[in-house]
Amino acid sequence: MKFAFAKAALPKSGTVVVPVVTERTLGAAGQDLDQKTGGMLTRAMKASRFTGKKEETLAVLAPGGLDLDRILLVGLGKPEEVSELSLQAAGGALVSVLEKSGETEVSVLVESLPGASFEPARAAAEIAFGANLRSYRFDKYRTTEKKDAKPSLRKVTLLTAEPKAAEAAYQSLQGIAEGVFLTRDLVSEPANILYPESLAERCRELESVGVQVEIMDAKRLRKIGMGALLGVAQGSAREARVVVMRYDGNPNAEDRRPVAFIGKGVTFDTGGISIKPAAGMEDMKWDMGGAGVVIGLMHALAARKAKANVVGVVGLVENMPSGTAQRPGDIVTSLSGQTIEVINTDAEGRLVLCDILWYTEDTYKPRLMVDLATLTGAIIVALGHEHAGLFANDDALSDALTAAGRKVGEPVWRMPLGDGYDKQINSDAADMKNVGGRDGGSITAAQFLKRFVRDVPWAHLDIAGVAWSKKDTATVPKGGTAFGVRLLDRFVADNHEG
Repeated sequence: MKFAFAKAALPKSGTVVVPVVTERTLGAAGQDLDQKTGGMLTRAMKASRFTGKKEETLAVLAPGGLDLDRILLVGLGKPEEVSELSLQAAGGALVSVLEKSGETEVSVLVESLPGASFEPARAAAEIAFGANLRSYRFDKYRTTEKKDAKPSLRKVTLLTAEPKAAEAAYQSLQGIAEGVFLTRDLVSEPANILYPESLAERCRELESVGVQVEIMDAKRLRKIGMGALLGVAQGSAREARVVVMRYDGNPNAEDRRPVAFIGKGVTFDTGGISIKPAAGMEDMKWDMGGAGVVIGLMHALAARKAKANVVGVVGLVENMPSGTAQRPGDIVTSLSGQTIEVINTDAEGRLVLCDILWYTEDTYKPRLMVDLATLTGAIIVALGHEHAGLFANDDALSDALTAAGRKVGEPVWRMPLGDGYDKQINSDAADMKNVGGRDGGSITAAQFLKRFVRDVPWAHLDIAGVAWSKKDTATVPKGGTAFGVRLLDRFVADNHEG
């Protein structure tokens, strides 16, 4: 979908979108449009339940006195509460209503509204951003879809008093959207297309936006000593890969240590010998969601030219049962030298992460590390599909991530860590075991990872409940959500650019 920004003027035809705040309040241009229709907008609002609440819509077809096809009223909510998120939601709402309406182009009147403090130029950029995010579709494998089932909407023009300022504000948001779309694409791909080698090669595409990419193959990983990660991969015909992505957006920084993001990339997870039930196993194509977020984030930061030094590291494996697969009871030696008794081969993500956490801290001496993983079903039991689980060894880091998530609508909830939980993963045969029982499963998984972090501030985001959605939301169509790309982009912007 294309987005354009133009000087505010009422179009002579087509569809016009008019933002409205609560109590059915229109801005000056909206009131003028209402008068031109003989008060049709006011009457339509009074005749319906539409009051201008956030994400509410009301379509007025063939309005009298004008040659317009329709006027779509979109609610922003209470004027004093209009924010980036409500503006983005309005953009998403207009796409949801109009994308299959038959219209190919629509115009959006963006103006000051009574009681709202946002700047129209910035508002136009945020509405366009929300509309862009909502327009995403993963349809590359659909070959028989009927024409009337496909989106017709191709262009959205934002009409505002300062179109150049709006377009400038949108440019960085476009880079973030590209990162979000990349993550959604990767998470949506089937495992016969996306596997460790092919996903590693997809990472090379980041070089086009200025990211340095290094791919380590299985031979290199064996030489380094990533025994925990390689143990997960040994049952698959697909060899493991580790990809390092480096973006130096602030080469003259006084402190050049990078911010590090680490992602679990299990491109398909059968559970291994501890095989999963058949029902729902097809969803395990997105068990590489953490790696997908890191890859999309690196694109977003580079595309918007973030003034930050960042390294992204992803461990890519396929967890399959076979004659060479890892067995329950096996003991592996991690890159750190610590030994792990593998009690359950379906608790494999932590085995991937522990080696790349150790490698990242040892190699890049980062100022902090944040890992992301679709790690445990237990976090879904605890938090459902509304929040990601946040674990951290540093309060300031935890607070910064929480604040960033709140700003972009990707909320996290801090979960506890402690010695009592840590004791649950002690092993009689090795330094530790990879599971600690059913009780507190997401916590003991985080405690496991903590044993591979030394003196650096660290946070773990368990995104198992939020990486995939079975329903549409304002700016996220059902499917891969890319939860974490916007959160971590905002975290970097607010705390580590300069």
